[in-house]
Amino acid sequence: MDAGSINSSSSKTQSRCPLQEQLLQKRNSRENLDRFIPNRSAMDFDYAHYMLTEGRKGKENPAVNSPSREAYRKQLAETFNMNRTRILAFKNKPPTPVDAIPCEFSSSVHQSKPTKPRRYIPQTSERTLDAPDLVDDYYLNLLDWGSSNVLAIALGSTVYLWDASDGSTTELVTIDDENGPVTSVKWAPDGRHIAVGLNNSEVQLWDSTANRQLRSLKGGHQSRVGALDWNNHILTTGGMDGQIINNDVRVRNHIVETYRGHHQEVCGLKWSASGQQLASGGNDNLLYIWDRSTVSSNSSTQWLHRLEDHTAAVKALAWCPFQGNLLASGGGGGDRCIKFWNTHTGACLNSVDTGSQVCALLWNKNERELLSSHGFTQNQLTLWKYPSMVKISELTGHTSRVLFMAQSPDGCTVASAAGDETLRFWNVFGTPEVAKPAPKANPEPFAHLNRIR
Repeated sequence: MDAGSINSSSSKTQSRCPLQEQLLQKRNSRENLDRFIPNRSAMDFDYAHYMLTEGRKGKENPAVNSPSREAYRKQLAETFNMNRTRILAFKNKPPTPVDAIPCEFSSSVHQSKPTKPRRYIPQTSERTLDAPDLVDDYYLNLLDWGSSNVLAIALGSTVYLWDASDGSTTELVTIDDENGPVTSVKWAPDGRHIAVGLNNSEVQLWDSTANRQLRSLKGGHQSRVGALDWNNHILTTGGMDGQIINNDVRVRNHIVETYRGHHQEVCGLKWSASGQQLASGGNDNLLYIWDRSTVSSNSSTQWLHRLEDHTAAVKALAWCPFQGNLLASGGGGGDRCIKFWNTHTGACLNSVDTGSQVCALLWNKNERELLSSHGFTQNQLTLWKYPSMVKISELTGHTSRVLFMAQSPDGCTVASAAGDETLRFWNVFGTPEVAKPAPKANPEPFAHLNRIR
């Protein structure tokens, strides 16, 4: 019954569309009118009256007109556009042409370089995978894409690995119910080892190639570990206890530094590309910038900057790939803003109200663009042009908040996981330009000539 009602309604819609087009065409044709019927709205009645009465007097009495009077009449007619011979108008007046570019600038425009064609951005995901039992928790980080082109996702108490090169899926580990569920995953820079944060405050290190656990980091946190990030051999962990811990995974006593500033759960952690600064966001609405030189010194405060501008939890963090001291941060449902920071000075450079909860942020590695994922009401991905923050595109398809995003190693594809238990892949950042081969080094001058003896 439902299918039949849908089909009948669609057939009605289809039958209605041609009729609407015909009405539109009929209205347009009536505006143009028939060429044999004068269009009164396009006629100049004052000019028509003059031509029918006064305009003929001079031609009927040529002897009365002197040469000077005739010359004056012609100049006057030319000035007031009275040299027209047609009185009746049969169609609308054409619009006066307007030069889009002034003449004085046209020559320089033609000489400028051709503009770069606008990149096509598909509005639908190119692939959708089921993600059953994905935990719908804003404060967790359950998705990551490694440098070996393998995507890791935590579904309940199990971590799965999806190989993007061939589409194969393997199960890495399933955690016991008493220790799970999995609360965070993060690939090491080598793309082989992966850290898995658990609900019981432990962090496990796994070798994905050998499919075996290497070690378990214990004793640092008092509750679940929802945020992870690597800085070479240092694994930084953030917990619900508000602590941030640097763990050297090479040594037995792995805890080397502890950062204390947050007084609620740490839900966002990102090291800068240089490995010198760490950004952390928490459920206390605070954003901290930690500098390794400041932390190691005997200063009164460990952090470099304590930023209080957000009015909700700060989870979404992204360091700019083309400006080392530029950080983007996104606030939760009570804030809805994307803010940009100079991490050297702590200054807020810009703030944009997105209208909905900001769940994740990713920079385009090839263009000056930023991608954000959102919650209620549209559950969309939004692509922004930086620094103008003009919306380039909005990608919809998820039916629940888009909690997690991860970027492919080549920077082209973005994977998004949402509370609707789907994993979608978007070709949003396009194909990177092929790098031109480096020019060969100039040979030694006169190398082709024999040496002078």
